Amino acid sequence: MDRQMYDVVIVGGGMAGATLALQLCQSAPSLSIAVIDACSPSTAQSAQWSGYDDRSTALGACAQETYCELEVWDSLIAQAAPIKQVHVSDRGRFGVTRFHAEDHQRPALGYVVSNRRLGQILTDRLVQSQQIEWLCPMEVCAIEPCEQQCTVQIKPTGDNPKKKPTSVAATLTILCDGGRSPLLSSLGFDSVQVEYNQHAVIANVTPSKPHRGCAYERFTATGPMALLPLPKGDMALVWTMPTELASERMELVEQDFLKELQETFGYRMGQFVKVGQRSSYPLSLHLLREQVRHRLAVVGNAAHRLHPVAGQGFNLTLRDCRDLATRIGEAARRGQDVGAFTLLQSYSAARRRDQLQVIDFSDSVIRLFGSYSEVVAALRNLGLAGMELLPTLKGWFVRRAMGEQW
Repeated sequence: MDRQMYDVVIVGGGMAGATLALQLCQSAPSLSIAVIDACSPSTAQSAQWSGYDDRSTALGACAQETYCELEVWDSLIAQAAPIKQVHVSDRGRFGVTRFHAEDHQRPALGYVVSNRRLGQILTDRLVQSQQIEWLCPMEVCAIEPCEQQCTVQIKPTGDNPKKKPTSVAATLTILCDGGRSPLLSSLGFDSVQVEYNQHAVIANVTPSKPHRGCAYERFTATGPMALLPLPKGDMALVWTMPTELASERMELVEQDFLKELQETFGYRMGQFVKVGQRSSYPLSLHLLREQVRHRLAVVGNAAHRLHPVAGQGFNLTLRDCRDLATRIGEAARRGQDVGAFTLLQSYSAARRRDQLQVIDFSDSVIRLFGSYSEVVAALRNLGLAGMELLPTLKGWFVRRAMGEQW
């Protein structure tokens, strides 16, 4: 059966997949690339989340460098809120530390942008590319890796019973279809998983005081709470708590939810006067034991999913994407096989150390600040207080928080 052949097929056109596709265009302009996604470019970033309820991502130094190289940073920064300072505290205890961008000779410690806006900017660039073909709205039914190519079985999404499955082939197929990819299990990928028995409640809130570019990380008896600055004075809330408590708080009416938020966070931002649409998802540590095979690579949340407390997940993914795109580009220029296992294995080995260090850091933070032990609580508060007196330690922590290479 005849099928369309591509050099690279990317499954998933979200933030990771779109970024990787643009990087491949830049590093390997001779390659043919297809992006398969369940949504069309015109609807991919709209629908469920819009306006006040947009979810957000904190972009660190790696993201800024990446998107400057792709010439989309100016468009992003116009829609983003800079993080000028970070306030870290432990509720009910003396430990507190503050990080100021100016103390580290930086204009900002990071930038917060809505996922929808970031997705729109990247999608617009992809649609303009003559090198990339969008196969959407399409669903991937199966992937069959072979010696010379991968066959990707696809079918149009929708309810039309007359639509028939079809297939494409690729020298290299890259999975970027998210943390709960059904394709991983069908391909027999195994992962290390740690369940935290916690949920993150996500929402945007409006305080009565201006945030002035300050982000807050507040550790409480039931889990950490992060508030990130958004444009126009709003803030993005990521509130971690036990699963049962998350279910209860998701059912609260707006005023009761705001009351509990106020009691937990305090009045540093004045009164919380509005909360948007809330969502909740379970938290776990997820790391694939193998992220590459012959003609197949896994990138993004499908490869590793972290606890959001340290805000490292997307910045880690961007470093993965950059390394993979660079290696594919070098292989293409030399006329080498871009789907060869030796190439992909070298990428995986090079990225493993960074991934494990970031995962260990995130996991250690949640375990340290999630402990109810009085001894551990005393030690962590000494650490927060001591960080104010140790500029070297504070500088190290700032670099980690900004998502720089470890």
